[in-house]
Amino acid sequence: MIATQLPALQIIIPLFAAPIIVLVRRSELAWIIAVVANLMCVLVAWKLLGLVNEQGIIRYSLGGWAAPTGIEYYVDSVNAPLLLLVAAISAIVLLYAYHSVKKSVDSNKHYLFYAAWMLCLSGLLGMLITGDAFNVFVFLEISSLSTYMLIAFGSDRRALTASFRYLVLGSIGASFILIGIGFLYAATGSLNMLDLAQRIPDASSERAILVAFSFISIGLMIKSAIFPLHAWLANAYHHAPITVTAFLAGTATKVSLYVFLRFLFSVFGTQYNFEYLLFNVILLPAAVLGFLIMSVVAVFQTDLRRMLAYSSVAQIGYIVAGISLATQAGLTAGYVHIINHAMIKTALFMSVGCIIYRLGHAHRPSLDNLIQTMPLTCAAFIISGLSLIGVPLTVGFVSKFTLIGAAMEKGWWMMAALVLVSSVLAIIYIGRVADVMLFRKQRLPNPIPQGRNEAPLSMLVPMYGLIFMSLYLGVYGSKTLAVASEAATQLLGGFR
Repeated sequence: MIATQLPALQIIIPLFAAPIIVLVRRSELAWIIAVVANLMCVLVAWKLLGLVNEQGIIRYSLGGWAAPTGIEYYVDSVNAPLLLLVAAISAIVLLYAYHSVKKSVDSNKHYLFYAAWMLCLSGLLGMLITGDAFNVFVFLEISSLSTYMLIAFGSDRRALTASFRYLVLGSIGASFILIGIGFLYAATGSLNMLDLAQRIPDASSERAILVAFSFISIGLMIKSAIFPLHAWLANAYHHAPITVTAFLAGTATKVSLYVFLRFLFSVFGTQYNFEYLLFNVILLPAAVLGFLIMSVVAVFQTDLRRMLAYSSVAQIGYIVAGISLATQAGLTAGYVHIINHAMIKTALFMSVGCIIYRLGHAHRPSLDNLIQTMPLTCAAFIISGLSLIGVPLTVGFVSKFTLIGAAMEKGWWMMAALVLVSSVLAIIYIGRVADVMLFRKQRLPNPIPQGRNEAPLSMLVPMYGLIFMSLYLGVYGSKTLAVASEAATQLLGGFR
């Protein structure tokens, strides 16, 4: 009986945990409830992935109302792995958050912080699992509103400015999406995504479909922080509490990219996007300029959070480059990098969080010889940095090797070469940090205290757990590639 309700439980568990946390109000108990609810979400996502692998696509009618009249949850080989990824990353960062949040957020606001976290998780999982276009917008708003709140918890007053800026740009993006969905409904009379895919080719108004496509694409590009619509991301990542940054970097943009993929390939279809509209003429330049320009900008950043924020925009460029190929190999490369970059960037921000916990800042020029004081944290940053660069035996190498192969398969040699150029830039900005941490002698008026001064084990253990998982998937890259290949096949084949 419970197995048949798993899609609904995926959303209900964190959604119900939020008000319970507000009623409890106690800091430690709020954290425990959030962790337990999140671990239950991981278990549900794991079960759903197993059922999809065994039985195929799962279609769940909410309240017993059959689609397209009712709301449908739809789980297949595209979103099932991402449900597990988002739930797992959230759980890992929540375990890590206990001491970090105590130091960075006022104690009387902890229960609100964890309640907002649960709401954000519920919204993100809802965006992944729903098969209803309007529900995508509803869950997007749930996750966005709670994200604005999480960012505003930052100790710096600039966190409020960053949150407000994200609110403005996020609201614009959400409005574009809602308008696009409205045009789709006007043209087809349906909101069910599977039903939309069947009705769009026969829609009476081709202009309405084009307008819907344009509005939805622009809105999702804003929410995904695709260059040049990424203006909200750097300040949001920089000024939010570092646990929030780690959580958002591994989940929020990845979920928006999934929705982008769903609409592009499953709803509107490959032929409409890339043969009729030639959408890759827009996507490919945006992707290439994104991973080149943002990598250059990252080189000149002195704060590690800001450097990694611009790096995230560059890495999103790789994903979009794979999407723009519109081939099996290209989609496989883009999808696998959604998974791999989520792990890499979350681990990097967690290591930066350990530095901030002990030093109170993440200013690169002030991290002279940090290896002597925080060797485990420095090792975590460098290992994750090597994965970001794409060194062999890391998940980053799996992604970039697959993307370069996909570009060469299509004859886009210049794109493959530019991916390598961007990787060289990553070597520069990660290498500069490693050089300061490992080799530069103390030269500050108030040097970092000598002796071991690592972050608490409750922060180190989850961080290294994620790093070991990424190393394992780097060595055995065929595991994630098989998942990505199956997802690419499903996307190119449309809804079934």
